Amino acid sequence: MKRRSEWRPVDLKGIKTSSLRKRKSKVGVASFASPLRPASSFKEFLHSLPRILAAEDFKEVVSRIVTAVRGDKMVLLGMGAHPIKVGLNPIIIDLMQRGIIRGLAVNGAGIVHDVEIAMAGKTSEEVEQGLGKGAFGVTNETAEFINSALQDGHRAGLGFGEAIGRALQKEEGFPYREMSISAAAFRLDIPLTVHVAIGTDVVHIHPSTDGAIIGELSYRDFRLFAALVASLEGGIYINAGSAVIMPEVFLKALSAARNLGHRVEDFVTLNMDFIQHYRPTQNVVRRPTAKGGRGFALTGHHEIMVPLLAAAVIEGLEDKV
Repeated sequence: MKRRSEWRPVDLKGIKTSSLRKRKSKVGVASFASPLRPASSFKEFLHSLPRILAAEDFKEVVSRIVTAVRGDKMVLLGMGAHPIKVGLNPIIIDLMQRGIIRGLAVNGAGIVHDVEIAMAGKTSEEVEQGLGKGAFGVTNETAEFINSALQDGHRAGLGFGEAIGRALQKEEGFPYREMSISAAAFRLDIPLTVHVAIGTDVVHIHPSTDGAIIGELSYRDFRLFAALVASLEGGIYINAGSAVIMPEVFLKALSAARNLGHRVEDFVTLNMDFIQHYRPTQNVVRRPTAKGGRGFALTGHHEIMVPLLAAAVIEGLEDKV
């Protein structure tokens, strides 16, 4: 090996150059964004986006969803609680009413916040203020309603989501019931499944909670969710704001569906979150579409990205084929 003093810089005079005009480039002006005029339409805004990276993916996702809806295929939304906490219930309910979203799956926290919205038009307590004195998660009305609804649903042979939706739809005293995703799903006859991890939801510490009933109704919902996943051929699965539970549940449901002989290969998956976490990346975007279909990831805040996607899909469905 040479000593440091023996090394000499290379002579770059012998480099062979190539022509920019002949070289293949990944970006060209034809893909650039266009400036908007004042009072431009939303459609003009969409057309103005660059045809590069996430903007191009966004347009492709919109196109795939529009195609799925027009082809009467499943568009299945799985989500955590955060889309509810940032005010997206009206957007999601509108997509349900338009026949765009045809199935929903949420974690247990999503139901807690959805019920509180229906009850009082507000949700999401300050954890730090209550935790120190043991006052976090002990709201009486929320737990009593959910646990009572589950007991009634258990007797009726229902799943978790249907039990909550039915109870909300029957409860005329809740002033914001029309803002509830669960109630809307029951009213519109759209399947809503709930996937609970025991101990993760505030209602689990209440004396009226029955773990056996929660487990049984949530397990019924898992089996129903597997049936929804089994219908995804040619459809769309969207994961919005669930970093662990829904990606794990989706992967097992997909494996079960394929094991039972259902063809679920040519479909689209989409993960939406403000950070791209490991499990959604692997269990939603990559692994399920490894042998067919396509996975997408759109990064951004739900309160911006979900309304933007919804508006773009609605706009796309208005276009003549």
